[in-house]
Amino acid sequence: MTMTDHHVGHEHAHPVGFTGFVRSILVPHRHDLADTVDHALEASAQGVRAVKLSLGVLGLTALVQALVVALSGSVALLGDTLHNISDAFTALPLWVAFSLGRRPPTRRFNYGYGRAEDLAGIFVVTLIALSGALTAWQFIERLIHPHDVEHLPYVMAAALVGVAGNEVVAQYRLRVGRRIGSAALEADGLHARTDGVASFAVLIGAIGVAFGAEWADPVVGLLISVVIFLVLIRTASSIGQRLMDAVDPALVTRAEDILGHVNGVVGVGDVRIRWMGHRLHAEIRLVVDRGLSVVAAHEIAERAYHELLHRLPRLSDAIVHTDPSEQNGSDPHAETKHHRTSA
Repeated sequence: MTMTDHHVGHEHAHPVGFTGFVRSILVPHRHDLADTVDHALEASAQGVRAVKLSLGVLGLTALVQALVVALSGSVALLGDTLHNISDAFTALPLWVAFSLGRRPPTRRFNYGYGRAEDLAGIFVVTLIALSGALTAWQFIERLIHPHDVEHLPYVMAAALVGVAGNEVVAQYRLRVGRRIGSAALEADGLHARTDGVASFAVLIGAIGVAFGAEWADPVVGLLISVVIFLVLIRTASSIGQRLMDAVDPALVTRAEDILGHVNGVVGVGDVRIRWMGHRLHAEIRLVVDRGLSVVAAHEIAERAYHELLHRLPRLSDAIVHTDPSEQNGSDPHAETKHHRTSA
């Protein structure tokens, strides 16, 4: 039996204590599917606010640093500036993705537009790779053809601006990304945090140059490139897993535990969960008593769906199928068994 409606009126436990109070503010209590959709839309709105702030803060940070690069000729600061510019531009595809995610499903895109976030994540990974490669090339060029770094106090000040601007953006992106379950936004947060570390490295390089170590500026730049590529590996892994429909196995275990305690459920079969952007979709098979009427089996599936909506974070929809319990070794799926053999 396929479930697409959410039955109203079942009793359930509400969160209690301080944690419950905080959760009630961040994730208001929901009582029907329309409210669940509203919650998903609010999550998209939070994502849009996060990328707007990121674009403004990082754009201003990159502008300040670019002015100092023009004065000083610091290749380390140039690399940091280029990385900050690329980080600011990653806000644009994320903005588009979150805006698309708020659109209702259509007959062509009948799962909605949540996957746009994962596509934006690919764009983030690509920009990180390009900025890392460009930065490394600039630093190698400067090692081969040394150039004096001037106006060191301005370079140091610009580096501190980069540290502060990136950390503000990183904390906000990571916090919102984790709250709404957006891998792309979390990846962008890690990207910004890496930029903050890179800016701090620029400061160290400028101090080295001030003490006569002219090689410090390009060498620090190369170290920044290494850090960028390390973050690239981590970010690409996170986005790749989302595209392959990977979820934390503990999430599946939790769903099975929730379903196993639903009154009337004899057994829990397949539990499949996937991310669609920052929202979860599930496909469930439950075993119920074979003597039940269709209506009674429907009510059990509805109770199971209801429990999942309230107890599985960020779940926006589930398809619940009920199978009759076996009798005398009979297989309820005997007719289609030959279609379900593994390759």
